[in-house]
Amino acid sequence: MSQCFLESPNVPTVEREVSALQNSERDRLRILIIGSRDGVIETIHDLYHRGFAEVSAWSPLLPAPSSGEVMSILTRDRRR
Repeated sequence: MSQCFLESPNVPTVEREVSALQNSERDRLRILIIGSRDGVIETIHDLYHRGFAEVSAWSPLLPAPSSGEVMSILTRDRRR
């Protein structure tokens, strides 16, 4: 019975995706901004004005591990 918890029908799919990412010519990067709500929003807009990334490319504001702070994540792929 405990075996059914260890086996998941999605495991081969996940393993294939991880393998594909590791063997691909792309490298996934994540840029993280953590701080006050206003500070994070201001930084995202500043980076947009500098041509770094579209404002819409960032994740919605999420609660950060530290209390009272938020975070936003930008995910990009780059060629290896």
